Amino acid sequence: MQRSIFCFAFLFCLFLAIAPGTQAQDEKPDTVYTGIYITSIHDIDFKQNEYTTNLWLWMRYKRKEFDFAQNLEIPQAKSFTKLYTTVDTSEGRVYVLMKLQCVMKDSWKIGNFPFDKQKLRLSIENSQYDAKSLVFAADTAGKSYDPRFTLRGWNIDSFIITPGIKAYETNFGDKSVLKPHMDYAAYRVRISIARDASDLFWKMFLGMYVAFLISYICFYIHADNIDSRFGLSVGSLFAAIGNKYIIDSSLPESTTFTLVDMLHGVTLFFIFLVVASSVYSLRLVKQNNLIKANRFDMVAAQVILVIYLAINVYFISQAKAG
Repeated sequence: MQRSIFCFAFLFCLFLAIAPGTQAQDEKPDTVYTGIYITSIHDIDFKQNEYTTNLWLWMRYKRKEFDFAQNLEIPQAKSFTKLYTTVDTSEGRVYVLMKLQCVMKDSWKIGNFPFDKQKLRLSIENSQYDAKSLVFAADTAGKSYDPRFTLRGWNIDSFIITPGIKAYETNFGDKSVLKPHMDYAAYRVRISIARDASDLFWKMFLGMYVAFLISYICFYIHADNIDSRFGLSVGSLFAAIGNKYIIDSSLPESTTFTLVDMLHGVTLFFIFLVVASSVYSLRLVKQNNLIKANRFDMVAAQVILVIYLAINVYFISQAKAG
């Protein structure tokens, strides 16, 4: 009898020792090995803060209930379409391969436009299972994007994949979760791109510089020809303003001064200086100081041109360095 009680107690203690380990093993999240291959990025729309990408996505994992074919979530996507999906459940593992077309929303930094550098972000989650059930691991074999695909006018600086955890400060209405906090595994992709803006810069700002040069010609018109001087200056003023509105129409709203704002602001100010100089020259002519007026025009022309060019070079070099 005592031997039976002793055996029962021994087995009971052994069960208590093994049970927590078994439970912990059951609660260990499954690793989802995930890879991505981007075939194209196109339709970058600065006004709408979005771009479109086509990509292949694959995942390997054990638990069939994850069902990424149905539960795939791309949080930053405005919309995404599954162009192709295949699921293989052989050898005790699930292999999912999908081709996606995603319209992604992002925020653009336009302070240095058109010499801007942007980061394109894409994140993948499972909409039904949190980080207690699954975690992502990157399948880094091979390349993650087609080296032949080109972003016209852009260069790819880096392509970084970082599996991690996305925290949500809510329980999504689940009363069994006492604290309004849930963690979901996330597979994040960040692409850094830099614009090749040499030709684009002249295409966008040539009208502004021509407007300034038109006003600058006033210094080489006789000082007493007031109608021609003011006519050119006013016309160049409206041309510079019109050029700015054309560029602004293709950019999202910004609450800070951008390179576009700075260059146009400087141009408008120097056109004002040309007008003010013309007024002073006319005043000297009315005082019968024609020689002094001509000398002032020549000095003012050189000083204004040099300072204007220096300020432009400074702001443009700062934008390129940023």
